[in-house]
Amino acid sequence: MIAMSVVVMLVLTLWLIGSLIGAVFKLTFALVGGVLGIVGSLLGLVFGGLALIVVAPLVALALLPLLLPGLLVVALVWIVVRAAHTNTHTPNEATSAH
Repeated sequence: MIAMSVVVMLVLTLWLIGSLIGAVFKLTFALVGGVLGIVGSLLGLVFGGLALIVVAPLVALALLPLLLPGLLVVALVWIVVRAAHTNTHTPNEATSAH
């Protein structure tokens, strides 16, 4: 009976050592993978930003024919409002007798 318990303790000790080694490997690979993931995401952000800087003006030029009527309406409204706003007089200026 004592020999059987010694064998069971030996097997369980080996099992515990193996699972601790596996946990250390898992933690190590998780940390390395996390660091590589962060580096990869930063590189993706940089290259994605550069691609956006290059592509955004091209997309804006490609959409210009589609957006041109709306832009012309906005420009017309801005011109009318600006012209109407600059011609208004305050009551003091209209009634002054200099």
